[in-house]
Amino acid sequence: MSNVYDQAYLLEKAVRESDGYQNLKSAFETVMGNPESKKLFEDFRNTQIQLQEKQMQGAEITEEEVEAAKTVVEAVQAHDSISKLMEAEQHLNVIINEVSGIIMKPLEDLYGAPGEQE
Repeated sequence: MSNVYDQAYLLEKAVRESDGYQNLKSAFETVMGNPESKKLFEDFRNTQIQLQEKQMQGAEITEEEVEAAKTVVEAVQAHDSISKLMEAEQHLNVIINEVSGIIMKPLEDLYGAPGEQE
């Protein structure tokens, strides 16, 4: 039987070669190749990270921060190349989540699916 790690590296290679990843990579390069798109995307990512860090620390997110985040999200959604990037990322995330479910199947079979325990 093959080594699990060898199979994982083959899976990583398959992900990199997949249409989903190639579409994401192309969309990312398009965004990064345009200074305006790049700055807007980086602002969006930084806003996400800052809000996530505050949540993880249990800090309250202010109304001003919520409004600033909404403004950035609206700008990102209105930007065609960033919207395409986010759509491609979402598509690849669906695939990765499905693969993760397949990988976790042996544990689910052993322990039962969450919520099935009595």
